[in-house]
Amino acid sequence: MNETIEKTNWYIITGGPSTGKSKTIDHLAYLGYLIRPEVARILIDDELSKGKTIEEIRGDEKSFEHKILKIKIETEETAPKNDLIFWERGLPDSIVYIKRCSGDHNLAVQISKRRQYKGVFILDVLPVYDKDYARTETSSKAKEIHEALYNCYTELGYKVIRVPVAPISERAEFIIKQVHKGN
Repeated sequence: MNETIEKTNWYIITGGPSTGKSKTIDHLAYLGYLIRPEVARILIDDELSKGKTIEEIRGDEKSFEHKILKIKIETEETAPKNDLIFWERGLPDSIVYIKRCSGDHNLAVQISKRRQYKGVFILDVLPVYDKDYARTETSSKAKEIHEALYNCYTELGYKVIRVPVAPISERAEFIIKQVHKGN
C-alpha cells in the first residue's frame, strides 16, 4: 500500500550537539525568516523553570526522547506546510536519539517516511565543544551523534548539505544562498 508523501517547504538545520544550530537559527530569525527552535531545549528550559534539575529531566532518557518526539509531531502537524520555515532539528533527529537510548523509534521512522522536507543542512562540527547546562554528551559522543544524523537523513533519501565552519552570519548566508538556488 502506497502512503501519500506530505511535501513541505521546510528546511532542517541539524547537527550534533554544539555545532551552532541555535545561533544559526536565531540569526535566520534575525534576518526575517520563520524558524522553529529545538524542542529539546524548550522542554529542558521549561522543566528547569519549574525547579527540576537536568538530572531529573533527563534521568529517564527514553521517556525524555519520547516526549520530544510527541512535541515535534504536534508542532509539525500544526505548522503551515507551504511556508518557508527553518527548523532546528527535524523528526529524523528523533530516530537517532531514540535509537541511542534503545527506545522504540518506529513511530519516528514511520512519520519521517511520510513527510518530505524541502532540504536538510547539517552544520559541520566546531573545533571546540561547548558543554552547557542542557548538554549531557561528551565531545566524542556528540561527534557520533553528528555522523548518525548525517547517515539517518541520507538513508531517508535526502541530499544533506554540509555547512562549513564559519562565523554565524556566513553560515546563515550559505544556507540562504542554497535555498534560493533551489539546492
